Amino acid sequence: MFSFFTTNLYAQSDQYIITGKVVDKFNEPILGAVVAVVNSENVTTTDENGIYVLTKVSLGLHTLQVSYTGYKSLQQEVDINDAIIEKKVQVNFSLQDDIENLQEVQLIGKSHKREIEEQGFAVNLIETKEASLRNIQTNELLNTTVGVKIRQNGGLGSDVNYSLNGLSGSSIRIFIDGIPISTFGSSFNLNSIPASLIKNIEVYKGVVPGHLSDDALGGAINIVLHKSAVNHFNASISYGSFNTIQSSINGLYRFENSGFTVKASGFHNYSDNDYKVSGRSVLVTGLGGEQTPITARRFNDAYRSTGGMFQIGYTDVKWADQFLIGITASDDYKEVQHGAFMTITPYKDRFLESDVVLANLIYQKKDAFIEGLDLSVNALYGERNRAVNDTVAWAYSWNGERAIDFRGDEYEYTWGSQQEGGPTLAKINRKVASVRTGLSYRINSHHKLLANHVYSGIDRKDSDALKSVLENTFQGSRDLTKNIYSLTYELSLFNDKLKTSLFGKHYQQKTVSVDPAIVQDSNGNDTIIDEIVSSENKFDGYGFALSYALTKDLTLLTSAEKAIRLPNETEVFGNDGDNVIANTSIRPEISNNFNVGFRFGKFKLNHHEFTISTNFFTRNIKDRIGLPIETSLNINDELILYVNQGNAKSKGIDAQIDYSFKKNLGINFNISRFDLTTETATGTEFDIPNTPFFTMNSGLRYSFKNLIQKKSQLNLFYTLYFTDDFSYLTSQGANTVGDEFFKVPQQLVQNIGLSYAFPNKSLVMSFDVKNIFDRPVYDNLSVQKPGRAFYLKFNYSINNL
Repeated sequence: MFSFFTTNLYAQSDQYIITGKVVDKFNEPILGAVVAVVNSENVTTTDENGIYVLTKVSLGLHTLQVSYTGYKSLQQEVDINDAIIEKKVQVNFSLQDDIENLQEVQLIGKSHKREIEEQGFAVNLIETKEASLRNIQTNELLNTTVGVKIRQNGGLGSDVNYSLNGLSGSSIRIFIDGIPISTFGSSFNLNSIPASLIKNIEVYKGVVPGHLSDDALGGAINIVLHKSAVNHFNASISYGSFNTIQSSINGLYRFENSGFTVKASGFHNYSDNDYKVSGRSVLVTGLGGEQTPITARRFNDAYRSTGGMFQIGYTDVKWADQFLIGITASDDYKEVQHGAFMTITPYKDRFLESDVVLANLIYQKKDAFIEGLDLSVNALYGERNRAVNDTVAWAYSWNGERAIDFRGDEYEYTWGSQQEGGPTLAKINRKVASVRTGLSYRINSHHKLLANHVYSGIDRKDSDALKSVLENTFQGSRDLTKNIYSLTYELSLFNDKLKTSLFGKHYQQKTVSVDPAIVQDSNGNDTIIDEIVSSENKFDGYGFALSYALTKDLTLLTSAEKAIRLPNETEVFGNDGDNVIANTSIRPEISNNFNVGFRFGKFKLNHHEFTISTNFFTRNIKDRIGLPIETSLNINDELILYVNQGNAKSKGIDAQIDYSFKKNLGINFNISRFDLTTETATGTEFDIPNTPFFTMNSGLRYSFKNLIQKKSQLNLFYTLYFTDDFSYLTSQGANTVGDEFFKVPQQLVQNIGLSYAFPNKSLVMSFDVKNIFDRPVYDNLSVQKPGRAFYLKFNYSINNL
């Protein structure tokens, strides 16, 4: 057994790498050219720099073929022999135009991005290589994507809500390589993950494919991490406004002979978040109760997060493409300035802390057991803890000083804490587990079957050090387990012009609440028993996605799904740290989702390239889960409760255009317009408040090569975000007096930036200015976000160590 294992490992020493660059007749790099070893399944595509890498090439004489839409295919023989000491060969290609055989080449010349976006789903694929060099967080990348709106309650580390075509909150599932991100804890969020670790981001709107098995009602965002086994090292650090520091480091080293691989990454983020705010609630109360509006700095909003991942195992060996085991750990600290709304008396010395330690395992193998059968397993298990510290009874004003009453005396809250409910040192301790398993079988080039299963479990216990021993003894436990199964059949016909995906999903969720109680036995003696309340939900969903290439430049895309969204832990059990109280009677929500759209292009005219895409969508939701519809009676509440708001409908349109010239100039523009309505018990329909219905985004990039130094590159960037006005108060009917008080005005935010890559390409410096005109920016419930800010970043990387 041992000798067989050893033979497998050292067999990899006969495998080589072929790399190179593919350019056009103007010596411009070609993105998405297909490079293949003829008579094998070893195929790859070029990146935006025209670079390709073919791994696992054996000894012998091979023929390479490169092809791309509108160009003549090229072939070249490569002799891989023992004389190649570094086990790496470089082969470059220069392609020439081919108008006569455009249709034939088009079928095999699609980039990975285009392949994903033409599967029939309403999906956008975001590539992150360029963004990883700038002061751009993952959420900012998402916010520029058509149909996506990021709703954030302030600066770095504040709560983030993702909206896709009007559906938001837990209706949108976030994944890291298919594992729900909630498993990793609050410190491991999308803004904490360095962009250099991310290969691309998949954004599915409305209809979610079967391989992302979860109860995503309105869509899903899947962060795909780099899995390349090429040795590399990357480090970055940035500093900017509000004393914001963000740093990251990651690297991988693979021993060529054995395939043994060591992989590590880490990050650290900190910000004072002391940006200026103003508005109807930013007041100072003086003698006699006189209130004076002021512009103030947030003084209790600092954030820190630190984390990392370490893995060891084997990559690119016969028995596994990837086999890695390791540990993920992180913690964070977040001060809390106010409750769900910005109130007249903000908090001071209320803060949250959390930490997580997870063991992880990854196994992936193509052609496992038999040819065409691919297997993947991704598992996590560990502990996730969160603590709330609120023990200060003094009241404060927005100037950071003690609040005074109408007589001028400093006062404190009678309940003894910043938030109503009394002082607390509440802790939530969770044992968490998540296992994602996938099998796919390619029957032939036209038929494929996929089976996926995701299990997630939470075993939660609450406690509070300020409560008595008896109260903590009688503190209950909360358990939630979820299993979701999916089966998918994929079919392609007519030379891949028609692509279909049919899938079914089965949902299971079980919640258990255990609360100790004192009862009297038959002898009249007090005894402690556990009162157990459990519930189990089972649902079935199904859907399809279809694409058809009407012409080589016009593709029809359509998809539909009956989607289920089960209430999550916070919605059922509550969470003191997020000001959320429990609602054990909340029901699952069900939605019938439908998309239909077109993709035009990519059209090419000399050096000009452009693509246009559109999507029309509808969402019909039953028992929508969300925050209560805001009225003037609860607009200043500190605590929030998730409820079933009733039935809702969302319908609208997305459109996007991308243009490039000579690979130097790039322009994109997108627009999203939708309606999101619900009905009262009497059948009256009205707009759901606190929702922006109309957004536009635009971006521009221009590159200068050989500026100051040869082989250097300067990139200039400009982005624009427009959000139409919206109200966070439900319509009061014909009487609109005072409505402006609750309206968030139109917002137009503009950013500029630059990045300079030094000649060796290892060091990149970037500088960004966010919100250059310092406009007031709001999202959830009129909570103000940071104004103008400046950031400087240095990024250093080494590839092919």
